[in-house]
Formats: sequence, C-alpha cells, structure tokens
Amino acid sequence: MEWISHMIYLNALFINILFAYFGWLISLKKNNVNHVDIMWSLFFVFNALYFYTAFAPSLRSALVLLLVFLWGARLAVYLTIRNWGKSEDARYLKIRQNNEPNFRYKSAYIIFGLQSILSWIVGSILFIAIKNDHPLAGLDILGFSLTLFGIAYESIADYQLMLFKNDIKNRGKLLQSGLWKFSRHPNYFGELLVWWGFFITTLVTGVYFNLVAPLFMTFLILRFSGVTLLEANLIKKFDEYQTYKKKVNTLIPRFWKA
Repeated sequence: MEWISHMIYLNALFINILFAYFGWLISLKKNNVNHVDIMWSLFFVFNALYFYTAFAPSLRSALVLLLVFLWGARLAVYLTIRNWGKSEDARYLKIRQNNEPNFRYKSAYIIFGLQSILSWIVGSILFIAIKNDHPLAGLDILGFSLTLFGIAYESIADYQLMLFKNDIKNRGKLLQSGLWKFSRHPNYFGELLVWWGFFITTLVTGVYFNLVAPLFMTFLILRFSGVTLLEANLIKKFDEYQTYKKKVNTLIPRFWKA
C-alpha cells in the first residue's frame, strides 16, 4: 500500500537523525565538527541499505545499492584521509563564530540536523529508484552507466588533487592539470553526474517528485555549499585564479581549446 511506502521514506529521516545525533555527540568530545563532511555520504549509504531491505530485492535495487555504496564509501574514505588530524575547517569556524555562545549545542541542528534533512531530500531519488519494480530497459543502463562514470570521474579528480597537495613542491600553487585543466571543479561535475544518472533510472516512473533530488543537489553544489563558497576562497588564496576562471569552464569540461 502507498501509505506503507510513505512510512518507509519517513523512517529514513529517522535513521538520518539518529546518525546525526551520534555525530553531534562526537563533536562535543572533539570540539570539532569536521567529521560531518565524512558523514554526508554515509547518510545515503544507510538510507539505500534500509530501502533495499524494505522492498522486494531485485537486480535494479541491487545495482542502486552497489553504486551508492561505491560512491559513499569512496567519498567517506577520501575525506577521512584528507581531514585526519586537521583543525576545524574554515567554513565551520566561521559558522561557529557567528553562532557563539553555545555553538557546541546549536551545532546539533545548525550542522548535523541540517545535513540529515538535506541528505534525506536528495536521498528521495534512491527511494524511488529502489522502489521502482519496472524491468530494466535501455534508459536504465544509460542512467547506471552515467552514475558509474560520475563516480569514476569524481574519484580521479579527487585523487589528482590529493597528489598535488601532498607534493611539497606545489605549496602555494593552483592545480591546473589533469581533469582540472578542463573544468575548475571536475569533482563536483562527477558528483552531479551521479545524481542525474540515478534520476534517469527512475524516468520510467514518470517525471514528478523524482526531479526534486537532482535539481536540489545541483542547487547545493552551485549555490549553497559548493562552487560559490569555494570560488570565493580560491580567489582570495590564488592571484592567478581570475586568469584560470577566464580560461576554464566552471563545471562542464571543455576538452577543446577556446
């Protein structure tokens, strides 16, 4: 029955809030909220696993679960390695300063609660994709292939950035090679491909609520916590960034010379 499906989706929010509460308790001990970045992808992994067990298993749902796990586990491991032992990120330091006194308690909803709700909204596409009981078709193969390509593209971009930053010779320099030669944020481009790929796998169900997730993720990346915020910091940090902006597209790679 449809109301059961609605309850399953609502239960996913409850799972997210519990996980967010656990992360908040850790932040009280560490006095640092950096680990919420690592938690972001794990919200989706837990939700996908719950949806998979809540509905009748199928090849489609298994493929969705596998891709979500590949994406989420890879991103969580990468961010753990990147952030290990580091002080609180500048983004969170600014939020902390703007919400004192008692930010350590306010962060329960400002940081962790908000993440749990945002991931639940974007995760709606996983709910629709796993619930979908239509036989696999050519459109589904296209969607799954796009998602897999997005995971690979994002992974390569992150790996190139990590190698660049770990080389002491590159201190104070701006990465403009590899995938970063073709767009300024290739990791975000790969991220968008992941979610629009999942959207394509739900097209057989119609274009209704399933459009919310990819559009919302696009908004988050372009206007909320992704490109806009990062570009402002990079312009201040690198004198050559304005020149880089003129030569290279923001997201969509340009493999040909201007």
